Order: sequence, then C-alpha cells, then structure tokens
Amino acid sequence: MPPPWRPATREDLRTYYTETFPEYVDALPSFVTVDGPKQYAIAFREPYPIRKQNAPERSFIRRDTWQTNGSSDRTNQQFNSQDHLVEFIQYPARYDPAQGSGYALVDPDLIERPEPRPDAVYYALDHWERPWVLAVDIDAKDIAAQRASRESTANVTDDDVETEKLRAAGILNSAPEGYPYAFTDIEDALEYGFTVQEIFEDDFAATETLVVYSGQGCHIYLLDTDHKHRYDEQSREVINDLLLEEYEIPIDPVVTADRRRVMRLPYSLHADVSRIVQPIESPDFDFRTEAVPSFLEP
Repeated sequence: MPPPWRPATREDLRTYYTETFPEYVDALPSFVTVDGPKQYAIAFREPYPIRKQNAPERSFIRRDTWQTNGSSDRTNQQFNSQDHLVEFIQYPARYDPAQGSGYALVDPDLIERPEPRPDAVYYALDHWERPWVLAVDIDAKDIAAQRASRESTANVTDDDVETEKLRAAGILNSAPEGYPYAFTDIEDALEYGFTVQEIFEDDFAATETLVVYSGQGCHIYLLDTDHKHRYDEQSREVINDLLLEEYEIPIDPVVTADRRRVMRLPYSLHADVSRIVQPIESPDFDFRTEAVPSFLEP
C-alpha cells in the first residue's frame, strides 16, 4: 500500500530538511547554485516576526543571493557557501543572510515561540549567470477544475462554485480524498509535461530541457540560452500562446510570463502532500511510491 498522502507535520519538516535534504544537494540542477538564482525564498506555515518594530509578521520571505549597488552591479555575496544556503533552509531565523537588517527574522532564542520551519522552499527564475530560466507550470488542480466544469451537471448554487463543481464531479471523493484533484489529474499533468518537453525539442530545437515532478503536477524547463531575445516578455508570451492555443496544454501562463516568479526548489518537500519535488525521466513516474520521504517509509 502506498504511503499516505497527507500534510507534513512540523516534526516531519525538521526531519526532512536536517536529515534527508542534505543528501540531495549535490544532485541539484546545474543552474541552481549558491549565487546563480537572484533570490531564494521560504514560506512558513505560521507567520514569524521580523526585527523591525511594529512590522507585520512574515509567512513568506525572499533573500537576495547578492547585494548590489545603484547600477545593479554585484557587490557582496549573501550566501558565502553551499553550507550556508543549506543552513538557511534548515534554520531560517538562525542563518538568515539579512541579519543586521530590520527585515531579518527575529533570533529564536529571544522570543518564546517555536523556531520557524520551511513549509516550502523556492528559488528565483531570474538568474545572474543566465538570461532567464524559462519554466512552465502544469498543476493538477487546474486540470481537475477544467474536468469538473466539463463533467459537472449539477445545479450549483453554493457560493463556493468551484468546490461544488469538484464535489459534483466526484473529484473530492476520489483518491486522494479531500484534495481538489484526483491522482489521475496528476498523472495527466505529467503526460502534458513530457508533451511540452517534446514541443520544446521539436519546435525550438531545444537540447537542454528538464521535467520536474512538483508534488501536485510538474514544472518543465527550457534551459537553452536565448541569445537573440533573452526570453523577453514578448518571447515568453509567444510561448504561452503556442502551448495554450495551438497545443491546448493547460499551463499556468503567469509562471512563464512573470520574471519575478519563484519555483519550488528541486529536492525540497511539498509539505501539503509529503512528497519530494524532483526531476523525472518519464510520465510513468510513480509519485505515490517514488517520491516518498524517509519519515513516511515503513
């Protein structure tokens, strides 16, 4: 029987990032380095205070990999080693590179509340060494929502129309129960992901692509350097239109178009489902059994 599909607990998060995640660091894609992405970001399940007085607590923080001067020239590297980056992910408040700033997380030794744990870890697609890391996001929730709209014949009157459509289509009662998609929607997302990879290779003559299981769908990367357009706004909109309109792939166009977008870090944990985000080689990847963290293993 596959391990359960459930949210990770606070102890699960501690176990994963302190015991398991370090084993994967050397396997990170080559464009994910200490100082390549312009930012790393962490989301918390519970908001946590920063040092600036009377400022709201933060449930999401971004940290630059470099300080810059007024002309955007790089001056000081914020993560001085891979170990520092890993420590920041494991213990965000203790190893916050913003220490000394009012926006740094409060030292956990100074307050009587639990130390923050990463509920999700991200990196920026905007990159210092590359013109742009082009990514496409395909989410099982979007596939399920489209399917529910097609299949639901119920007279929906509830204020939460989308939820009622999912319920009427039987999606909320399908495994995994209670989630806004079924396992078949994740399987479809992976199929679509490898279709996108083929489109990149056939239509764009791409030689460097990557498909990543994201926990509830997949991310597809086009990594060939675009010397002519540098993945400017217009070229990204063209790619969106091609995938959405010509090939009818259910992508999230905002992810591809937004230069400020962050993506889940490969080998981080998708805490909503307790599965490891990771590169995959085939749409037959069994996310129910092959992306399982050690805390779920029997």
